[in-house]
Amino acid sequence: MFIFLGALALCLSLIGSAGYFISGPKYKGPVSDHFDGRRFINPGSIKAKGFREVLKWMVTRKQGEWKEVRAGNREKPASRFDNGIRITFVNHSTFLIQVDGVNIITDPVFSERTSPVQWAGPRRMRPPGVLLEDLPAIDVLILSHNHWDHLDRAAVKEIYALHHPKIITPLGVKALLDREGVTGAKDVDWWQEVEINSQLKIQSIPAQHFSGRGTFDRDATLWCGYMILRRGGNIYFAGDTGYNDQTFKEIGERCAPIQVALLPIGAYKPKWFMSPIHCSPDEAVKIHREVRSKNSIATHFGTFPLADDGQTEPVVELNRALQESGIDPETFLVLKEGVPREF
Repeated sequence: MFIFLGALALCLSLIGSAGYFISGPKYKGPVSDHFDGRRFINPGSIKAKGFREVLKWMVTRKQGEWKEVRAGNREKPASRFDNGIRITFVNHSTFLIQVDGVNIITDPVFSERTSPVQWAGPRRMRPPGVLLEDLPAIDVLILSHNHWDHLDRAAVKEIYALHHPKIITPLGVKALLDREGVTGAKDVDWWQEVEINSQLKIQSIPAQHFSGRGTFDRDATLWCGYMILRRGGNIYFAGDTGYNDQTFKEIGERCAPIQVALLPIGAYKPKWFMSPIHCSPDEAVKIHREVRSKNSIATHFGTFPLADDGQTEPVVELNRALQESGIDPETFLVLKEGVPREF
């Protein structure tokens, strides 16, 4: 998530023009039920907190414990997985999804900091489970939104140079990539589909979040999750999202059957501040149920200290929520970085 960097960007804008230069291009297109001509809108018009709340949080925050974890042995992933689903957790919201012979990477982040600069901002506390140079040939790269902890400019540019994948982005994010020399991305609106091959499509799915890389592009591009549509059961990548009691029930109805869901569990404290744009472990369990996923995998935890929950707290709370809900913990997994899991 980008709250801390959003606060940093706001402060920078007060002392100069930095906020302008780190901001991304703004989407221009027709008005819809979630775009008013200038800004995108969440389902139910739920809004992220503003500048005053950011300052309140920064002054009163009580961050949980974090410590740096060193890299263990890392193996190169297999080049392909032809029949079925193999998922490898890289870090944060970055997953290598190998499905029916197609290699997909989600929100690739490999930099040491999720920031406009590498000398400030949230620092990596866990190493990637797969080195960028060890990735197999990437066929598809999907980006959920333009926040720095989901769109790592350096990583996207390197993957583009090495693999020239098909890139799918929410409305308006293509222009940012074009500006970086990463051309050919496909902008999609909620519920729009992109055909990958005769057996596989990727559909943009609504999420409850916000966007912006600086201070002058708040909500000026879309945010989304994705559904990988396939005959053997779909794969849901939720991206960054808060919880509401309507969106995920609709996703469960429209996108069944879901074989695997990748659901965020971290950066949820303090709840008064984070709940519009991040779900807690309890809410992730609700999403697991409401989308009717056969299997779920935890994302967005343990790598970057973005909020007040500690490094291990989301996993502890997820296990508690599963037990209290009577859900088999084997159906909502916390994967070890770099270790593939087949479904």
